[in-house]
Amino acid sequence: MAQARIETIKQTEEIGLFTIRFEGNSVTEFEKFASKFKDDAKRQTDLQVILNTINRMLENGAALERYFRYEGKMSDNVVALPTFRTSLRLYCLRMSDSVLIVGNGGEKNTKTYEESAELNGYVISLQKLDELLKQEIASGSVVIEKANIVGADEKTFDI
Repeated sequence: MAQARIETIKQTEEIGLFTIRFEGNSVTEFEKFASKFKDDAKRQTDLQVILNTINRMLENGAALERYFRYEGKMSDNVVALPTFRTSLRLYCLRMSDSVLIVGNGGEKNTKTYEESAELNGYVISLQKLDELLKQEIASGSVVIEKANIVGADEKTFDI
């Protein structure tokens, strides 16, 4: 198990974009994802599509369902970008139209993410965080309030 915190990337009145930082890491999961592919000529176009989609959500003030493909299980909030056919995936937790937690991702060279140890690890981490957030929300110590996750910045999650 690793300890992680939720950090704000950008927040407006309409939308909050968050990510995860594991204890002992100087960079967030989203920063790791972006840096993996920023100099990769083969994947740079796919990365740009993902970053443009995130920017469009921020500009429009909503992380609408249509921007994502569902991953994980029916009972969790794990989704992936982009929705069109490409092998690059960024895994996220879509908590609402106004709250998005972006994680990490990579190239999906297998039929399912479960067949890739790397991608499966990212999805499992997000599923665990989703489960822990649901418990915190149920107990009232964390509240999703419009574009914010109130109380989450004070928590460390064992993922």
